[in-house]
Amino acid sequence: MEKRGRLLRALMEYGASDYYPFHMPGHKRNEKGLDFPNPFSVDITEIDGFDNLHHPEGILKESMERAAAVYGADRTRYLVNGSTCGLLSAICGCVGAGGKLLMSRNCHKSVYHGVFLNHLKTEYVYPQIIPGFGLQGGLLAEDVRKMLITVPDIRAVLVVSPTYDGIVSDIRGIAEAAHEHGIPLIVDEAHGAHFAFGNRWPVPALEFGADVVIQSLYKTLPSLTQTALLHWRKGYVDFEDIDRYLHIFQSSSPSYVLMAGIERCIEMMDEDGEAVMEAFWKRLYGLRDRLKGMKHLRLLGEEAKGSAGVWDMDLSKVVVSTRGTALDGGKLGGILRDRYHLEMEMCGPDYVTAITTAWDTDEGLDRLGAALLEIDGGLAEDIAGGWKDREPAPAMEYPVIEMGIREAADREQEIVRLTESCGRISGEYLYLYPPGIPILAPGEVISAGMLEQAAGYIRMGLPVQGLRDENLEWIRVVKKFD
Repeated sequence: MEKRGRLLRALMEYGASDYYPFHMPGHKRNEKGLDFPNPFSVDITEIDGFDNLHHPEGILKESMERAAAVYGADRTRYLVNGSTCGLLSAICGCVGAGGKLLMSRNCHKSVYHGVFLNHLKTEYVYPQIIPGFGLQGGLLAEDVRKMLITVPDIRAVLVVSPTYDGIVSDIRGIAEAAHEHGIPLIVDEAHGAHFAFGNRWPVPALEFGADVVIQSLYKTLPSLTQTALLHWRKGYVDFEDIDRYLHIFQSSSPSYVLMAGIERCIEMMDEDGEAVMEAFWKRLYGLRDRLKGMKHLRLLGEEAKGSAGVWDMDLSKVVVSTRGTALDGGKLGGILRDRYHLEMEMCGPDYVTAITTAWDTDEGLDRLGAALLEIDGGLAEDIAGGWKDREPAPAMEYPVIEMGIREAADREQEIVRLTESCGRISGEYLYLYPPGIPILAPGEVISAGMLEQAAGYIRMGLPVQGLRDENLEWIRVVKKFD
């Protein structure tokens, strides 16, 4: 009888297969250059001589001070519960209970959870749309400035940059706008932990004036899943206000394996990161240059900079649009997975996103380039045969907010059919995962456009989640009282 559990067996079988990961984690299932031991041999608890993450005085304090020096922060804290616990701590530490947060509408669901937990009120700033790609672009500093003038009781600004697709906003301008009103800027830079290493990447948010920055090491660097960092700069928020929430949201028994993995990753990048990332850039540039040969699929490139709020771009995110072809994003992702054994990070309505890192192999990058070019070549037959464009991707629609997230979630609710919910106030979330950005959040009015957007995603076979009804037929709404 097989003694290993089903999950472990499945992981081992998958790891031994030829399926190639163009998704997180950034180490791409190899430990090149890390020299990391068997995790069981170094898995301990807070014994003498090994310090305590929640009260660092020795080895961990020194380790985090080195991380702060590498990233240019006044203080850095290791996160073993992912960027999620860092975002929750930053939100609660910067905005008191019941206060008001200005946030970008394309934030990860964990930000909305922070709003819920601290009973916050929200104002939104909306990303621009990149024409012809159906992708969310960047945020305009002027939009942030206008909101801060219009709504003077905002206590902090929170934006995501880079986005899941590598779009970087004008963080310098946004930080200046926040600081003009004496409030901090929090940046969800989960996908930008590699920006600090070399000049091929966008400038890190800390260098442009952000006050609290949260990064997921494991997304783009060689570190284990769940490992992340919270960076703080003095000036607009008290570190102790954030740190006390880290005590709440972080595990009281943090993994020394994960913390050692964080330290080893930063140590290696500090010593060799610029050379490693420069070598990676040359290989990445070769892939992107090769993909310029596509005739029907389109690669998102630097031409997007300077419009739609796109201040800069992380070109390690390989974003391929299917607009104007027979494919939607889900179908392209499915072909890459089933025919070529290449697993993408995300499939959107009409694009796919592949995460590439310095730990990708030449063979993996070659396979991705060859697969996309072969698929692109096959699309010519559809067009030559008179094929007509597929159903367009659902249009994005911004919500009407009727009440706060916590208020709506705590109100008495009733269950109605999703198809009959137009005009009602949502009591729960609806989002694509990944990336986990809500189409609809509690307290928002359900519109016909949102329902069509969700229905379109469902028809495309994309991972629509959030409703407690896993069949996506029923939704909880705020109950009406006569």
